[in-house]
Amino acid sequence: MKKKLISIVCAIMALTMGIVGLTACNGAKFDDSKNISVVAREDGSGTKSAFMEIIGLKGKSDVSGVIIGTGTAGILAEVKSNPLAIAYESLGYVTSDVKMLTVDGVAATIENIKNGSYQIARPLNIVYKAATIQSDLNGAFYEFLNSSNAQTIISDNGYVSTKDEATAYTVKSGISGEISVSGSTSLQPLMVILAAEFERIQANVTVTVAGGGSGTGYKNANDGVSDFGMISETFNSTKAENCTSCEVAKDGIAIIVNKANIYDNISLADLKNIYNCEESSNTKITTWADLSK
Repeated sequence: MKKKLISIVCAIMALTMGIVGLTACNGAKFDDSKNISVVAREDGSGTKSAFMEIIGLKGKSDVSGVIIGTGTAGILAEVKSNPLAIAYESLGYVTSDVKMLTVDGVAATIENIKNGSYQIARPLNIVYKAATIQSDLNGAFYEFLNSSNAQTIISDNGYVSTKDEATAYTVKSGISGEISVSGSTSLQPLMVILAAEFERIQANVTVTVAGGGSGTGYKNANDGVSDFGMISETFNSTKAENCTSCEVAKDGIAIIVNKANIYDNISLADLKNIYNCEESSNTKITTWADLSK
């Protein structure tokens, strides 16, 4: 009861005072005049490439002095132990050991990712020719990707399932052969897991999953090189005129800070200015006190 009372008092102080040196509920003082500890995922991380693209920094280098956290465990450990840290991680893997910020006042929740109000998110789609799913083999795989079986896998692996009314997949008898999928490296890890489960259910089917990026996904599907292309963006028909698309899942990325941090919200513009290695001194954000009020 005593700990609960202290927690409530601290929360009230955080809301009403908002001053430098405010004592956080864990007893540590948070000094927002100090430099932000910018934490990023390692190069090659799908989460990193997705985050940088979403905030408008695709292809940019890390800021000077960045702390690289390898994998989810590395990110969470750094933020948990560093009061000045800011980082990003897929929503499904964020634990209660850290604090999630709202972005422009919108919380990173599954509901807000589904309805599009949370901005650090994007669709993960497959593209294909309409004739492709008319075959028994490819049609079965398409049905599986839209099934409740697939939605469970999607949710269990930290992605956002968007098909609430999905039904269970029905195993098809007599189908065999190879299905090819290529494209987005952000969707690729999830697709590999989905493909493996489909191969387990349909024992005579092999699903080959390759990367190459969303551009490759568009081109290979449009040119018939792959049965399905993977893209990590809203479908653009001008990039694959012979194709249509289907959403597999959404990728939501949470912005996380240490639990001692007195801030609860960050603007998308400020977030970009924190992670932008080329930002000018006039707009570059280096301390927590530099955040837009």
